[in-house]
Amino acid sequence: MNGTLNGTSKKASKKASKDISEADIRSAAMEMLARREQSRLEMSQKLVRKFPDHVDVIDAELDRLAEEDYQSDARLAEAFVRSRTRKGHGPVKIRMELKGKGVHEDVIKLAFDTSEVDWFELVRTVALRKFGRFDGIDALDKVIPEGDRKEKARVARFLQQRGFSFDHISSIY
Repeated sequence: MNGTLNGTSKKASKKASKDISEADIRSAAMEMLARREQSRLEMSQKLVRKFPDHVDVIDAELDRLAEEDYQSDARLAEAFVRSRTRKGHGPVKIRMELKGKGVHEDVIKLAFDTSEVDWFELVRTVALRKFGRFDGIDALDKVIPEGDRKEKARVARFLQQRGFSFDHISSIY
């Protein structure tokens, strides 16, 4: 295949790259947002992969989507905290995942502040759900028997992987 790339000529490929308009980029961005909330960083990375020669247009379009309130890192952070909390994840893990999505620390803090989650109650609920043999205990009883160090370590490791801090974990003992 002399002069071809995946069945199309190089000339046609370059022409197709130049024929991309702002509307094409906006349409691709709106399709992403229709599926789920996305951070600006996530959208930027995906759009740059799809339209590598149009970084300036992508940035301008993302600014426009944020101004029109179609894309919001704050809304993403609030929804993400709610979603992960329902799955039994702790604040350390949730914060780390949001940072990985490129959400600014101030936005993350605001999302946690507005969530009104009782992390101490959640850690207890998660431990009881995972280690069901503790079902039916009084809410004031401790989850793990005093002398069982191996069991305490096992529960603590599980809760730490779920993203709970030492203070949260130690509150159930």
